[in-house]
Amino acid sequence: MVTITINGERKQYPRGTRYEEIAKEYQPSYKDMVALVIENGKIRELIKPANKNCELSFLTIRNDIGHKTYVRTAIMTMVKAVYDVLGRDKVKKVKVEFAIGQGYYCLVKMDEKLTDRHVKQIGRRMNELVELDLPITKKSYPIDDAMEIFHNNNMADKEKLFRYRRSSFVNVYCLDGYYDYYYGYMLPSTGYLKYFDVMHYESGMLLLIPSAQAPDKIDYFEPKEKFFHTLMTSANWGEMMGIDSVGDLNDSICEGQIHDMILVQEALQERRIGEIAKDIVDKGNVKFVLIAGPSSSGKTTFSHRLSIQLRTYGLIPHPIALDDYFVNREDTPRDEHGNYNFECLEAIDIKKFNEDMNLLLKGETVELPQFNFKLGKREYHGNYKKLGPEDVLVIEGIHGLNPAATRFMPDENKFKIYISALTSINIDEHNRIPTTDGRLLRRMVRDARTRGTCARRTIEMWPSVRRGEEQYIFPYQESADEMFNSVLIYELAVLKQYAEPLLFGIKKDEPEYYEAKRLLKFLEYFQGIDSKNVPSNSICREFIGGSYFNV
Repeated sequence: MVTITINGERKQYPRGTRYEEIAKEYQPSYKDMVALVIENGKIRELIKPANKNCELSFLTIRNDIGHKTYVRTAIMTMVKAVYDVLGRDKVKKVKVEFAIGQGYYCLVKMDEKLTDRHVKQIGRRMNELVELDLPITKKSYPIDDAMEIFHNNNMADKEKLFRYRRSSFVNVYCLDGYYDYYYGYMLPSTGYLKYFDVMHYESGMLLLIPSAQAPDKIDYFEPKEKFFHTLMTSANWGEMMGIDSVGDLNDSICEGQIHDMILVQEALQERRIGEIAKDIVDKGNVKFVLIAGPSSSGKTTFSHRLSIQLRTYGLIPHPIALDDYFVNREDTPRDEHGNYNFECLEAIDIKKFNEDMNLLLKGETVELPQFNFKLGKREYHGNYKKLGPEDVLVIEGIHGLNPAATRFMPDENKFKIYISALTSINIDEHNRIPTTDGRLLRRMVRDARTRGTCARRTIEMWPSVRRGEEQYIFPYQESADEMFNSVLIYELAVLKQYAEPLLFGIKKDEPEYYEAKRLLKFLEYFQGIDSKNVPSNSICREFIGGSYFNV
């Protein structure tokens, strides 16, 4: 027998009892489905047996780690269903490309075109697998044995990935004879998948999963055509460069091709920035270029590089930060916890901002403010501006796409750009890299360098930052005239050297430890790149330092 303490209560169970059985006993106390347990401070899957005395707590699918576990299980079940319906010998590749809202866009490559009929059959097969409540088993294999399994199952992407694996063993999951590797935890069986759907979309399919905030319902999927095509463009760039996964990137690094690959990636971005500049010129009479995007998107460097491109067309750009129109600190709204809410629109003096912009549009001279973040006050230091025929204001701020922020400015004089770091490389075909992971690592490295902020604090603040993005930025992204993806296919291999020491500084008894441990495991997949190879005007320099621009 083992003694397990749950919520201060000690209970005895036969040694070897699966945590799944214990979780079922306590499930009625939780509104949401239990996905994982924490055993003496360590996260464990429900399939693990209880073999020692311990203190136990539970993580549900409303928790970020629990939700990711649900998503992985749904992806494995979907891939299994694809093979069952279409035939393993006929399917060349099933790749989870990226997330669009609550949907995960997947490409299925085979000789014939994927149709709506195929997708409906896959959905029905997924439901059958869930009804059967098939177990998902996990076994640790010596790395050579695991690579043989991947080779026999035509998983070349995983063979490449584990060629660089430092550990001697690999955890391989099995679902009804289908073997695969997944980065992170899994649920015990297919029967745990209560809510999901699949739909035909573009040339692939969408796997729809409830959000962590509402894990018991699937919202209506709203197509985002501009966002989708921006993501596909980046995916096509990676395919063009022969870098589809982390294994491909590691091959490029170890074969000495990284310098050329960096130059090609930077050239592709510069070409795209030039295209956006031409669109601005072609529209005509643009006086306000509005740039908005979530945290750590590289907005500042992008605005500088766009300004350079605009100069090649004879325009004279002037950068303006919408943050300089913050209301004074004592007038800043507070959130439900009583903390200052710097993310909301009311934190900006929208009336004054619009007044100044319209005066400039009329040809008048305006003194622009500068916000003193230390004192929490708006100040004026003689920064006078007057717009001539070739002058254009490049305005950066999270509310730039919100119509309420520029409601008194003529639409014909505005050009709106949405920028984000949309991850374009996957760990392998079935393990995507969340866009938020890349941005979090960017912010962590930059905050430590420029503000002396520790990684623990950056991780602690991240959920609040994400909530602000969901509320104030993402709803307006499709209204942009153009979108720009600032992610660099090589950047995580560069950020690795900067982020790892920061993450190792988070202690085991701190709440952010689990996230730090997850990110450290994630970074293990990458071979490092010396930052000396990164050009001085690169967006990557905004985070690691050494930029040509004042960022």
